[in-house]
Amino acid sequence: MADEPHQDATYLAQQVVSGAVSADELLDEALARVAAMNPALNAVVMIEEDAARRAIKAGLPEGPFRGVPFLIKDLGAEAIDFPTNSGSNLLRGTRYTYDSAIFNRMRATGVVTFGRTTSPEGGIGPVTEAAVYGGPTRNPWDLSRTSGGSSGGSGAAVAAGIVPMAHGSDGGGSVRIPASSCGLFGFKATRARFPDGPAAGEGWAGMAIDGFLSHSVRDNAAMMDACAGADPGAPYVAPAMEMTYAAAITRPPRPLSIGVCDTTFTGGAIDPECRAAVNKTAALLEDLGHSVAPALPRADHAGMMQAWTRVVACGTALWIESAARAQGRDVRQGDVQGIAASAMTFAKGISGAQYLAAVNAVHAYGRQMAACFDDYDILLCATLAEPPAEVGRFTHERDDYETYRVGAGGVFEYSPFCAAFNASGQPAASLPLHWTASGLPVGVHLAAAYGADATLIALCAQLEQAAPWAHRKAPILGEYLA
Repeated sequence: MADEPHQDATYLAQQVVSGAVSADELLDEALARVAAMNPALNAVVMIEEDAARRAIKAGLPEGPFRGVPFLIKDLGAEAIDFPTNSGSNLLRGTRYTYDSAIFNRMRATGVVTFGRTTSPEGGIGPVTEAAVYGGPTRNPWDLSRTSGGSSGGSGAAVAAGIVPMAHGSDGGGSVRIPASSCGLFGFKATRARFPDGPAAGEGWAGMAIDGFLSHSVRDNAAMMDACAGADPGAPYVAPAMEMTYAAAITRPPRPLSIGVCDTTFTGGAIDPECRAAVNKTAALLEDLGHSVAPALPRADHAGMMQAWTRVVACGTALWIESAARAQGRDVRQGDVQGIAASAMTFAKGISGAQYLAAVNAVHAYGRQMAACFDDYDILLCATLAEPPAEVGRFTHERDDYETYRVGAGGVFEYSPFCAAFNASGQPAASLPLHWTASGLPVGVHLAAAYGADATLIALCAQLEQAAPWAHRKAPILGEYLA
């Protein structure tokens, strides 16, 4: 991996097939990079080198990423060989008796999984600063900044070149926020595109879904193809795609109608760097032959975020209470950090009827957003309203969950775009198409109509070809390679 990040997972797998490098040698290098960079980043945890070596020795599947080192998020992706903390002291060292459907599908690609990546407690928040890991996860582009959340460890590990691609999950932007913060490509598929079983039928009332952080669009496409499809007993399935992700990126998209929003969805100002990223991308799309026009999606965005906040609070209460019950005791003070504890307290004030009303509000929002896409094929906006935040700004060591999310200066002001498409279930992606003068990455966000994953990823591939980003290296990686 000496010339990373030009060498993506697809390339490395080809090198393994050709015999130019072995899976053990790639794992050796990945572990060396963890040793060199993880003390500064705090991104990789729960390392299980023996499990990885056993998998190589047993013979890896003949998949598209055979022999490529890989990391899974320390939240979900249940696997027998990989215990988890799920970002929480309450769940520290949890072991599973089964492999999840998503883990089995990732493993079938031939990847060599050797550890997990950090997550905030319960997956809440746009930063990764869980006490169970002993400190925050930091951004490879600037160690004073966050790598994002909740898949912040995966974002940092990929941006630092420890692995070329990593697993994440996205319930309110948790793949796309780290992608924007770390200068990577992140894609949130249409609702239910990937399996949630066997432990669950859906996450956060259908708003959460697995995903991947990568340098290249083709890596993401191949991994999503490998993981797509419902597992047995799924409560619902995503609409069939007109073609695979991998097939979609081999052909340019038809001329598309692009709606451009360089403000928040309610018309508020965003950081000038984020606005510049949107307008620069709009000009590029117009040069590529697409039709570009201003747009402002008309929907109850504030109401959706209030509903999202209630649904996630109830989900947080569920996992905390279930974890304590599994240990044969009640929840105790100090089991979880302030945000999770206050989410549980907030949830206790929500009746069953109010929870169902929140789910109905999310569904209504999805219909409102679907109607917006009668006017355009793609909506372009910023991924975040600002460049990546400084570490500590969204600490979980506070006890005001609702204010943390939707109050003044809270998460929704910082990330006003991503959760919209978790609520609507529509496919959305963050592309690394802008850097600030100080060298911080700024992602641009593209979303398509429900089920139109192929159209969206074809456009992502076209933009990658027109404005390549793989040559950019985070400073910590450049220092390692020097």
